[in-house]
Amino acid sequence: MLSEAVHSYLALRRTAGFELRSEQTLLSDFATFSSGRGEAFVRIAVAIDWAGTARSSYQRARRLGMVIRCARHLHAQDPHHEIPPQVFGPEKAPRPTPYILSPEQITALVRAASQSGYRSLRRVTYSTLFALLACTGLRVSEAIRLRFSDITPDGLLIRCSKFRKSRLLPLHPTAREGLDRYLERRRAYAPTDDHVFISLRRKPLLCKDVETAFRTAARTIGLPVGPGHPRATPHSLRHTFAVRALQSCPDGRDAITRHMVALSTYLGHANVSHTYWYLEAVPELMRDIADRCEQFVTGGPT
Repeated sequence: MLSEAVHSYLALRRTAGFELRSEQTLLSDFATFSSGRGEAFVRIAVAIDWAGTARSSYQRARRLGMVIRCARHLHAQDPHHEIPPQVFGPEKAPRPTPYILSPEQITALVRAASQSGYRSLRRVTYSTLFALLACTGLRVSEAIRLRFSDITPDGLLIRCSKFRKSRLLPLHPTAREGLDRYLERRRAYAPTDDHVFISLRRKPLLCKDVETAFRTAARTIGLPVGPGHPRATPHSLRHTFAVRALQSCPDGRDAITRHMVALSTYLGHANVSHTYWYLEAVPELMRDIADRCEQFVTGGPT
């Protein structure tokens, strides 16, 4: 009975656009676990016991959160279902402090990539890729999925990226020139594949390939890439773009609001709160906010 209720709940949420792949597996496992305890409804004690089998506290909280959301839906239809409390704390671990690169570090990183490995297309592939990530704020997954048809006169067309959103990113003339130079060499290397960035195997790049190339270049110029926070990763180029864009935000409440919404759309964030996160995650922006608050309180220019 509980398995059928869970299946109905998942089907309803999928009609709203959710994929729910992990939820399907975990909630089905919870229903089986409950049946083994002789329960046909969601029970608080059983839900906590099931979620408690996960290894980490965040995994336990995530499991229980799934049951809670399902139980709320089921309870509205049948009060026999109990809604568990969130006893394991927050479902997500705190996001690590992003590593923000300086313009000089980005230049050095691109140069190091252009000199790393064999004298082949690999060098120009990764130097172009890192430069494109830095000047557009693209996700690595978005960049390696780019195809020739996605390069339009108006910019880069990012198709059905994270959260199933598509968007158009304008390119600065210098960025387009650099991309065009790369494509001249790349088309001759693998004319039968229409992916923009390819490996020496003449196949689309993988995220792990990009991470390996980034670590190599980062170590060459002395960036922190080992355990600990903050550390440089390929995603640091996206973080850096977002922070620099926020630092260029004009004054005025209305202007700031428009700027944040535009940047959130540009970056492909599902919620503008993900863009506002940078304000509290990056020391440079926190200092800017503190300075503005002090000026406001003291009556100075803002």
